[in-house]
Amino acid sequence: MPELRQSIAQHYHERTKYDPQTIASKSKGLNWSKQPVPFKEYKIGSTFDLRPYIQEKAEAFVDKPDAQWWHRLSRLLFCSYGLTAKMPSMGNTVYLRAAPSAGGLYPAEMYVVSRGTALLPPGVYNYQCRTHSLIACWESDAWQKLQEACLWHPTLQKTQLGIIITAVFYRSAWRYEDRAYRRIFLDTGHLLGNIELAGAMTQYRPHLIGGFVDEAVNELLYIDSQQEGAIAVIPLADLLDIKQNILTGPTALPSATETNYPDIPDGKLLKYFHDCTQIPPGTTGKLTSPEVKQEKSLEDKYNFPFCEKISTVSQPIQWGEKLDGLEVTILKRRSTRAYSGDDLTFDELKALLDFSYQPQHYVDQGFDHSTDYFDLNLIETFIAVSGVEGVEAGCYYYAPKAQQLRQIRFKNFRKELHFLCLGQELGRDAAAVVFHTADLKSAVAQYGDRVYRYLHMDAGHLGQRLNLAAIRLGLGVSGIGGFFDDKVNEVLGIPADEVVLYMTTLGRPR
Repeated sequence: MPELRQSIAQHYHERTKYDPQTIASKSKGLNWSKQPVPFKEYKIGSTFDLRPYIQEKAEAFVDKPDAQWWHRLSRLLFCSYGLTAKMPSMGNTVYLRAAPSAGGLYPAEMYVVSRGTALLPPGVYNYQCRTHSLIACWESDAWQKLQEACLWHPTLQKTQLGIIITAVFYRSAWRYEDRAYRRIFLDTGHLLGNIELAGAMTQYRPHLIGGFVDEAVNELLYIDSQQEGAIAVIPLADLLDIKQNILTGPTALPSATETNYPDIPDGKLLKYFHDCTQIPPGTTGKLTSPEVKQEKSLEDKYNFPFCEKISTVSQPIQWGEKLDGLEVTILKRRSTRAYSGDDLTFDELKALLDFSYQPQHYVDQGFDHSTDYFDLNLIETFIAVSGVEGVEAGCYYYAPKAQQLRQIRFKNFRKELHFLCLGQELGRDAAAVVFHTADLKSAVAQYGDRVYRYLHMDAGHLGQRLNLAAIRLGLGVSGIGGFFDDKVNEVLGIPADEVVLYMTTLGRPR
């Protein structure tokens, strides 16, 4: 019996792997004359200036309910994707934002949709980070169209505001070509992590929706779907309005699984794959999450026989009164450029894992007890330990439900990590490197090809929590989306079924 053909998601992943034998021949010089601008500009439209509300503390608005509302929204947007620094680069200015992005390309755009409040008329607004303002793109009643596009998702019934995140494909593809699709969704995951945490600071509860009719959301935004596409919808429940304290709904919905695809030339694969991951018009509201997500496993996936098991139970990281320390951390976060090679303490590593994977430990500080992901059961975590005091060097599986490290290979991998990270010294000098992986074949069987989006956004979301926890502890951290895919599994002993989605390096900054 002939073997079934791979899905387009599996084909895309195989086609965009980096391999030491071929990477040199595929690498091309960048055409700097075609470098994309990481912003959208609108020539006309009403503008709502958010700067006055971010420059004052909340106490300044106690007796001014309208200003207080604007202060909360201003703070949420700024801490999610606001401009935090300007740096000169090759005669130009590079704008850094609250969320990290590969190569500083920032492919994501944020739109705010208002159902119609006393302060923000119904319509669609683009967030302009350079001026920290909202500009009205389309002043119309877009909310019902959004509900229809999201298949009447229950969280849109009682909320008044929502965020739509889109990807401008060329911004990343200019540098990373077809592999940019991975980077786009990792970057969006970073942004989702910020939105979640900024919501905790501003009394909003973001609800995550990944299942929507793509064409309908794109049309609602009046964007050119050949250049830009909607990739996430986030209704914002206002926790100060008791009517908006609502239950969560399904986050990830399945798409079709495409196996009948033609030969696709390089440079065309990204857009072809994106089109295959869409949920088509005519999809009914009866579409529901797969049962496998509803019946969450009580056991971690891997329990290797005879492996050493080390508890990671930790004291929670403290984020300050009213989460003031979280806001400072988000705004001062920077990717580390070099590590000293010095060790981390085991308590530091445990604290990083605790904040990233155990949100229930942070409820008393004001965080939500259960963070929205698309399906975290699909993500596995492995850690290559090179320099953590009291922990033997080697590769470990992190079991979040048991809160354990389970050793699977005994070795110091500094030299190999240098190679796996395409020769980046970050891999060699880091004290620990976290790998997020997934069984792609199994994931596609559950959610279709659209799962590729979900996996990378969830990995980026976890990576952003690691980012912020490390910065809060005074450590260095940097995400890496470029690596020799298959060699990672081979060298570290990670099961072959697990495709590597993302790497996060941790250490002491030089």
